[in-house]
Amino acid sequence: MKHSRIPCTLATVLMLAACKPQAPEATAPAPAEVADAASFSPSITAGDFAQHVRTLASDAFEGRAPGSAGEQKSVAYIEAQFRRLGLKPGLGGSYFQTVPMVETVADEDVALRLNVDGKPRDLRFGTDMVVGTRTGQPKVTLDRSGLVFVGYGVNAPELQWNDYAGIDVKGKTVVMFVNDPGFHQQDPSLFEGNRMTYYGRWTYKFEEAARQGAAAALIIHDTEGASYGWEVVKNSWSGAQFDLRQVDDPAPRVQVQGWISGDSARSLFSALGQDLDTLYAAAGKRGFKAIPLDASASIDLESRISEKASRNVIARLDGAKRSDEAIVYMAHWDHLGDHGHEADEHAATAAASTPGPGSTDTIYNGAVDNATGVAGILEIAEAFAHQQPRPDRSVVFLAVTLEESGLLGSRYYVAHPAVPLEKTVAVINLDAMPVIGKAHDMTVVGFGSSQLEDILRRIAQEQGRTLHAEATPEDGFYFRSDHFNFARAGVPALYAKGGDDLVVGGIAAGRLAQVDYRDHRYHKPSDEFDPSWKLEGVMQDLEALYGVGRELAGGQQWPTWYEGNAFRAAQQGLRAGAAR
Repeated sequence: MKHSRIPCTLATVLMLAACKPQAPEATAPAPAEVADAASFSPSITAGDFAQHVRTLASDAFEGRAPGSAGEQKSVAYIEAQFRRLGLKPGLGGSYFQTVPMVETVADEDVALRLNVDGKPRDLRFGTDMVVGTRTGQPKVTLDRSGLVFVGYGVNAPELQWNDYAGIDVKGKTVVMFVNDPGFHQQDPSLFEGNRMTYYGRWTYKFEEAARQGAAAALIIHDTEGASYGWEVVKNSWSGAQFDLRQVDDPAPRVQVQGWISGDSARSLFSALGQDLDTLYAAAGKRGFKAIPLDASASIDLESRISEKASRNVIARLDGAKRSDEAIVYMAHWDHLGDHGHEADEHAATAAASTPGPGSTDTIYNGAVDNATGVAGILEIAEAFAHQQPRPDRSVVFLAVTLEESGLLGSRYYVAHPAVPLEKTVAVINLDAMPVIGKAHDMTVVGFGSSQLEDILRRIAQEQGRTLHAEATPEDGFYFRSDHFNFARAGVPALYAKGGDDLVVGGIAAGRLAQVDYRDHRYHKPSDEFDPSWKLEGVMQDLEALYGVGRELAGGQQWPTWYEGNAFRAAQQGLRAGAAR
């Protein structure tokens, strides 16, 4: 997951490698050789799961960046596995769905030039800020665009909240906090209290700024509010950035969007006679009014723009009786790629003479995030392919691209589905599966959403496990992985994985492993395959998620969102359309 780009996947995303790699990584076998291997078991096994992860997360796959040689290897590997299993191409006669995209590589030797109370102040890329453009324009210029502090940047009429009320920000640069109003003050009366809503996501904030006519939008980073540190932001926003073409996604976009570090923001506001802590308190109360600042922003942002294409990989197992109805298993295959640059080669060579942990590693292997999810759907596909009798409904296996860039591959699929959404019974998402051993529980991200949880609860109870919500709902994981695009279209979506209460070590050990992964491996080159992973727990997770799909594919149930859920009306619209 990323900042989605933090998303994965900003996705989404904490789980979980318990310790750093302790053995050299195996060289990845060629995809065709793996696909033809006779060693795969017809059931879900830790050995097969590990082999898939080891291959997809190897250096040979170059971090699986969309549009790269690593993509070619990744999608070829997944296709080869689908062919080996005898699954049909999911889109006509092809396993591939082309996703047109724009690649933008910003010149990182750029400064955001501020004029603060008449005095110049430069913010440097990577250290003080990260910015980019999603307009597809090779040069974007801001010339003394006035800064306006807009609190949390939220316009929510149904909650009687509008941070843009009474102010015109057309052509301005808006500056705002991450997360929801009430979060930093821990006020349960605002929004959903500590639980992040979509209004707290950076994707929403940039979208709303564009709707308001702002020229640029900057989010103030803080680790608690974002749920990741500044290094994750820097890693996620440097190098190639991807977006859908505006013709495929016509939503308005600001000219420049990005983040400023907490330290830089604190210094900036102090120079303007403002205290950041006081502003946190003010912005978290009803009646907050946006504050024009005695400062302006200028930038000449040059970017290398390329129109390219990436690919979703889709396969299906036809149902025996109602093949037009389908259950979808999905995972994103993409990650952050190789951030190495030719200019760094000399320094890397010198550092290699006195190597340290990760000192020259520029490949973001994405083992947990999300080679584990892809391995998971391949293992579940293996179980379905050997299931007797064959399921009544079809089962679709979907490996999507561009999750790390804002859930774009799944957004494109939802707009161009292989199975009509009104015929899609449910989607089950696998993202960043836990590799830390068995747990007494399962975490359901977005707990309390749909009847899919009723099915999962029965299966988990048979395993001796319970279900519960994510431990950190303020992190907004429900909005940071690909199921979200299906959910807001109305399709019931389940995103579940092993929980915190480990059989060995209890809740303390589980939470410690989450924090360790977030701080030391999430969106870093150190997210690598580790042969010491404890895979017994993820095997239970895969069996449980397979069980949910098996029950739905073998029956006639149409699970619904629970009463009061925000997506229930959208599903009712889908079902009404199907009836017509």
